[in-house]
Amino acid sequence: MRTEHDDLGERSVPDDVYYGIHTLRALDNFQVSGTKISDIPFYIKAIGMIKKAAARANTDLGLLEPHIGAAIIDACDDVISGKLNDQFPSDVFQGGGGTSTNMNANEVIANKALETLGFAKGSYEIIHPINHINMCQSTNDVIPTAVAFTTYWNLLDLENAMENLRNVLVKKSAEFAGILKLGRTCLQDAVPLTLGQEFGGYRELITRCLYGIRDVQKHCLEVSLGATAVGTELNTVPGYRQKVLLYLSEYTGLRLIGAKDLFDALQNLDRCIIISAQVKTCAIAMSKIANDLRLLSSGPRAGFSELELPPVQAGSSIMPGKFNPVMPELVNQICYQVCGNDAAITMAVDAGELDLNTMGPVIIKNLIEAITLTSRTANAFSELCLKGVKANPEKCRFYAESSMAVSSVLTPIFGHDVASEVAHEAMMTGDTIAWIAVKRGLLSQEEAELLLDPANLVDPAKNIQICKSYMEAKAKG
Repeated sequence: MRTEHDDLGERSVPDDVYYGIHTLRALDNFQVSGTKISDIPFYIKAIGMIKKAAARANTDLGLLEPHIGAAIIDACDDVISGKLNDQFPSDVFQGGGGTSTNMNANEVIANKALETLGFAKGSYEIIHPINHINMCQSTNDVIPTAVAFTTYWNLLDLENAMENLRNVLVKKSAEFAGILKLGRTCLQDAVPLTLGQEFGGYRELITRCLYGIRDVQKHCLEVSLGATAVGTELNTVPGYRQKVLLYLSEYTGLRLIGAKDLFDALQNLDRCIIISAQVKTCAIAMSKIANDLRLLSSGPRAGFSELELPPVQAGSSIMPGKFNPVMPELVNQICYQVCGNDAAITMAVDAGELDLNTMGPVIIKNLIEAITLTSRTANAFSELCLKGVKANPEKCRFYAESSMAVSSVLTPIFGHDVASEVAHEAMMTGDTIAWIAVKRGLLSQEEAELLLDPANLVDPAKNIQICKSYMEAKAKG
């Protein structure tokens, strides 16, 4: 064991760990969720890159001796690589705006650098967690910057997942292009369309989500590093902010820019609401599609039965042969969770009083969880459900041809009242709209087959031309 000191006193620290007394305090105070900083590897990677960029900038500026700077940079590389992830045991929930996480990183990097130079852990007179590792920094600018990078990298995963989902829907909308089906509005029979057109709507919905995710990534590239405590750049030196951003851009491979207003950057995290809202939009979009699939695949004998979802597991412990729409149901549940995450983020952003938002821990926990859940669910939905969706063309066409809603075609020809009478008689007798129109002498058999064929109603240009030709023929007598 080694002994370390802080403002509260001293503690014994196991010799085999790289973290120190500040991390022990966090372990005493914040063991609440079971989710550790080590469970968010991108977060650790981001902090490692920030510390590395700061060490290199401070070495360039003569604030760190070259051999000290080099040892710190080597230690940061170990953090970035993930080799030291198990040295970040703090709970993701913590007070102080993430001070425990920042100090955890400072201690780990300091002790690893000491070890590299041949000194014992805790030899802070040589390399100190605050004096050297945290030089020209504050938790208040390090943590928001780390949150930004962590979010960006996770958004890339979500972008890939949504693009994959979109590609599946592109293929399905083409595959189902020729399948005629009944449209439904307010869950009641409506005019026909094709299953391909319906899936084309899903395709465009997910396309917008994909573009939205790409768009919000820009909010992760304007960073507050260099602001230090409240935005005044206290305890930095001239040229530090420019150098640290230059090196950080190099390490991350991102085109970073410094925040236009450092005070705003520390006070306000509204960009997290914007990003969260777009993630929520993706989850809701998938849930909407999932709801439709559950309806359209209901049955198989007493439901819509227009679609067949690929079975992925037995559906019941009591009813043999039953298969449930478990993947769409999963999507629904994840959507509800993501909406909850978004509500937590919104409240946390609202709670940023005066010159710093200290709610970064709850924001990163909920934002990264929401992005991760949505990404993984999109991939599962694509692979285990949408790719294997099959249509029941016969059932789809049966519903389309038996719908009373095709009486809408009669309205511009004979007026709404006549069309309503035909629809009402069809409802009372169970006969088709075409048969009643012929029986009443409104249309000939040939005209009814042409005007009221559901297949002609799903093509706007074709439908308009048919109606126009009929009206012109009638006008000529």
